[in-house]
Amino acid sequence: MPFATVDGRRMEYRLIPGDALAHPPLVFLHEGLGSVDLWRDFPDQVAARLGARAVIYSRFGYGQSDGLADGPGKRPPDFMHREALDFLPALLDQLGIERPLLIGHSDGASIALIHAAASGRPVAGLALMAPHVFVEPICVASIAKIRQAYRTSDLRERLGKYHARVDDAFLGWADTWLEPAFLAWSIEDLLARLTQPVLLIQGRDDEYGTLAQLDRIQAAAPAPVSRLVLDNCGHAPHRDQEAAVLAAIVDFAEAQRPAWSPT
Repeated sequence: MPFATVDGRRMEYRLIPGDALAHPPLVFLHEGLGSVDLWRDFPDQVAARLGARAVIYSRFGYGQSDGLADGPGKRPPDFMHREALDFLPALLDQLGIERPLLIGHSDGASIALIHAAASGRPVAGLALMAPHVFVEPICVASIAKIRQAYRTSDLRERLGKYHARVDDAFLGWADTWLEPAFLAWSIEDLLARLTQPVLLIQGRDDEYGTLAQLDRIQAAAPAPVSRLVLDNCGHAPHRDQEAAVLAAIVDFAEAQRPAWSPT
């Protein structure tokens, strides 16, 4: 797996080749416990259907990327803004990626939204699975439950198969979300700045968020917003309802192609 150097540290990434002239490049942004490997072959399926280039990467503390700058398991409360406005632009510049279509899951969906609204960089569109724009009690309760499992079960060992620095990956996510000060976290102030087309996808059985997240985005964003709400689906729509999510993202990406150009 190749590495980019961002902020003086190594960041793991994977490239999928494709037509650089006909399609927006796809950039996949993983969830709070995700990585390059934990996307499995979903990015490959999307890219193959479209014939598009794609980038998948592991944020610092995840996968085989270098650890967190603030110390083991320590992320600042504004970590999603830092990812969206500092680290992601630096990675895209190194890889020569312009006007991407961002495909984000959970925390990765929130990072995609922040990047599109506040980075000042052109984005072709946003496909957001289970995004967070404010903190809900259901999310805090679910994270507290899995935090307990990390202490008392083999969860740490299982996650260690995918993350070289497993405490950075897990504690940097869970403990930040569980900080009392983080209860006030919100990116709703950015929604009015979304001008890119948006696809929202969420499961009705999502244990980390309700449809209020989608409602807030759809009510505030001036951009065209479509939504797909899936039955029998939890927090990972691309795993729980892979075929439906794959079809929706491919259709959404194809709809953005006529307005896209590589310059």
